[in-house]
Amino acid sequence: MNKQIAGWDIGGAHVKLALLDQSGYIQALAQQACPLWKGIEYLHGTLADLAGQFDLQNCRHAVTMTGELVDCFTSREQGVNAIVRAVCEQFNAEQVSVFAGLRGFLSAAHIQPADCMDIASANWLASLLWVAKRQPNALFVDIGSTTTDILLVENHQLKVQGFTDYQRLVSGELVYTGIVRTAVMAIAQEAEFNGQSMGLMAEYFATMADVYRLTGDLNEVHDQTDTADGAEKSVSASARRLSRLTGYEFSESDHALWLAFAEHLKTKQIQKISQSCVRQLQRAAAGSAIKLVGAGVGRFLARDMAADLGLEYLDFTDLLPLTAKTNDINAGDCAPAAAVAYLAGGFG
Repeated sequence: MNKQIAGWDIGGAHVKLALLDQSGYIQALAQQACPLWKGIEYLHGTLADLAGQFDLQNCRHAVTMTGELVDCFTSREQGVNAIVRAVCEQFNAEQVSVFAGLRGFLSAAHIQPADCMDIASANWLASLLWVAKRQPNALFVDIGSTTTDILLVENHQLKVQGFTDYQRLVSGELVYTGIVRTAVMAIAQEAEFNGQSMGLMAEYFATMADVYRLTGDLNEVHDQTDTADGAEKSVSASARRLSRLTGYEFSESDHALWLAFAEHLKTKQIQKISQSCVRQLQRAAAGSAIKLVGAGVGRFLARDMAADLGLEYLDFTDLLPLTAKTNDINAGDCAPAAAVAYLAGGFG
């Protein structure tokens, strides 16, 4: 039980790793692009690459996932089994445990078909269980590259309405919007641009990464997804992609115009997430001293929203016993990976 613990969050677009030593100190953090929807071989390659970067062979491994939903799998069961098998082929299967939500951790070597739905897309629950351990009353808001989780904790208890993706989309606890991969057309069909209200082209011309490159909010380390047109990720190229949504002829001399447009789209996304936050807060008991706990690579939005909602902001990293920042990534950026490592290690 005194081995290092590698916490894994395996998504459809990224793999995140948090490596703890025996004392619970974060030794390393990593996020690596992995387009799993193109095939399971991409996950094999990513795991091998990270195993080469860090000394992981003698670790215990705790795994959570959302990648079982990608296009290359015909069912969640197939996806869960393929992901678990990939991890076990890279590392010793007897050292791998898989997070199964409220059931805790299951041995990867003995996963049964009936286990798969508890394992599927449970990474948010790992984070929330850790938040509930450390904070009595919280609105947990994890804004990632693709999705946002908005979840309530009261008196250290989970106030969860849904556990599956379907249930959580119905309850508003899962909002399919993020700061990198989300298409701008999913945020706004109409916008204020050049002093007037107008409709936007419903084409995959730009993503929210373009917006946040212009506003200066996007950390380059988190900018791991291809652009909509396959072109570069400069501010100028991002503005050009945004311009296509408006039909307005692009000119670099109009930088102030494109920046204002980006700021407006940022506000649109904040409003979308804030509405879901209010929906969850309405379920809280009167007088609860709720703090907004922010996580994910987009939690700069959560910090701003906390002030607007009249809530004290608390960063996910402040809930960890010992924290570290490596390579411009911190534990709040990959909260589920850190959470499964801490939960599997019995810390807290």
